[in-house]
Amino acid sequence: MHGYSRLGPNFNPSSPSSSPPSSPRFRPSRMKPNGLISSPGIGRGGGGGSMKLGNFVERLVCIVIAAVFRRKGVLLFAPLLYITGMLLYMGSLSLENKVGGGERIIGFKKGKGNIELSGGFVLDEPRLPGSLYRSPEVFERLWPFLQADQGNHSSNALTTVWPSRYQRGWKPCTNNSVVETELPKSNGYFIIEANGGLNQQRLSICDAVAVAGLLNATLVIPIFHLNSVWRDSSKFGEIFDEDFFIYALRNKVNVIRQLPEDILQRYNHNISSIVNLRLKAWSSPTYYLQKVLPKLLSLGAVRVAPFSNRLANTVPAEVQGLRCLANFEALRFSHPIRSLAEVMVQRMIQRGSRSGGKYVSVHLRFEKDMVAFSCCMYDGGEEEKHEMDIAREKGWRGKFRRRGRVIRPGAIRRDGKCPLTPLEVGMMLRGMGFDNTTVVYVAAGTIYKADKFMAPLRKLFPLLETKDTLATAEELAPFQGHLSRLAAVDYTVCLHSEVFITTQGGNFPHFLMGHRRYIYGGHSKTLVPDKRKLVLLFDNPDVRWETFQYQMQDMLYRSDSKGREMKKPTASLYTFPMPDCMCQEADTNTMHGNGTLILS
Repeated sequence: MHGYSRLGPNFNPSSPSSSPPSSPRFRPSRMKPNGLISSPGIGRGGGGGSMKLGNFVERLVCIVIAAVFRRKGVLLFAPLLYITGMLLYMGSLSLENKVGGGERIIGFKKGKGNIELSGGFVLDEPRLPGSLYRSPEVFERLWPFLQADQGNHSSNALTTVWPSRYQRGWKPCTNNSVVETELPKSNGYFIIEANGGLNQQRLSICDAVAVAGLLNATLVIPIFHLNSVWRDSSKFGEIFDEDFFIYALRNKVNVIRQLPEDILQRYNHNISSIVNLRLKAWSSPTYYLQKVLPKLLSLGAVRVAPFSNRLANTVPAEVQGLRCLANFEALRFSHPIRSLAEVMVQRMIQRGSRSGGKYVSVHLRFEKDMVAFSCCMYDGGEEEKHEMDIAREKGWRGKFRRRGRVIRPGAIRRDGKCPLTPLEVGMMLRGMGFDNTTVVYVAAGTIYKADKFMAPLRKLFPLLETKDTLATAEELAPFQGHLSRLAAVDYTVCLHSEVFITTQGGNFPHFLMGHRRYIYGGHSKTLVPDKRKLVLLFDNPDVRWETFQYQMQDMLYRSDSKGREMKKPTASLYTFPMPDCMCQEADTNTMHGNGTLILS
């Protein structure tokens, strides 16, 4: 291996480091994050007689197989005995049975011409605080107090939401005024295919820039997969400004639009013929230098498809700096997206003139597929449950009806994993002191049963806008059918709001929080609801308005205190750009940014 590396000639990786580190995510426990349990039994206490029979058959099969393996002469019968035993075991279990504690599991049963799609849900779950959706009851109970409280505020919380109590601010460290220098001779061409939605693609692009710099490779403009969920056929240049991307990286990484003709001829003009390296997730720089660089040098071009989460979060500072440059400086949206977004931002500023041009943005994840995937239950009864069962089967065929999988909607809600409804978001904001003169922008897809669920939010905040109400049909026409481009418009309007509210996690809010930290002096100006606390409050129709207000304002205070949070070792700099991408400064006057409109 003789190629130039970004880490320099003195970098000498040790052999044990050649294997990639494990994912920084938590390892799964028996209870999965959204309340799903995958073991056939529910707990050590067991369930009914059929479960005990299953355990007995399983032990019997193990004993028989062990005996067979002690006799080398009859090893050929082992597979047959094993399959027979497993069939007996599986046949002894019923997915429709009583579970310890009186909980009832509804199983998937095949009937004549249809399937009952309600399997795996524990319906008779013990009634614990926060397990039921009772937010409409709380709203009806507190509505008179909300109306009476409306005129008691001398000022909207929007004008005082982020107290200036910090001594030092942060500013971007990236310096684009560096004198142009010629890059070393390239070691080859690096091709990646990005999948997923807008911000999953963004993550892949930035990581690809970092890897290309590390390997001293020439990066080919990334190819976008047609995602089965997003179904957006947009190419790189239709979402991002391709010319600016190449220009902004010119001093660090060489980027080209397509492979040279001689390379294409070598592979019969078929990029799929270029060797596709199957890289492990969260691979370290050492792994790339020891495993990928030799391939690159010998072949002249390598491809990674898909390229998603293929670089560890913790990497040397110079490689991390390439991520910063790519995400916060080089990747800006295409001209059509920026033009429409700028018009929409200016309209929001005009509508918020009573609050000094400030507005609130909400990333509302209450689309039908999100509600279905969460396995949460709201107030639609059997009709909603049947509709969600069908949506789950259509979108994730078989995922939620695997044998032994148990879903507890109540436990999911108590754990804060359920998407907030528009009503809950509105109640939270009013409790924090945002009155009904607040201009609110909702970034979302098609809201599930919008007429029903959006009505309370509009009642609480009459000055509510979405991209469909803020832009004309003619302005949106070029973007229709392209969800990633529409998400880019939402992203930009949210980026320039005074307050951003995230309701369900995901790449969109994570990237947005990091981007807001980058342009607002290190503060994300983001409200992150404590949903475990919220579900308890919304499960108590007798809660006093003063108590509710106190809890919401405490939540606001905590979001403010965490707004300037530093990056932890295994965290992502796309969410926490300090200190990798930003430098601390002494002048507190710049902590809230320079007030200019930066459309990215």
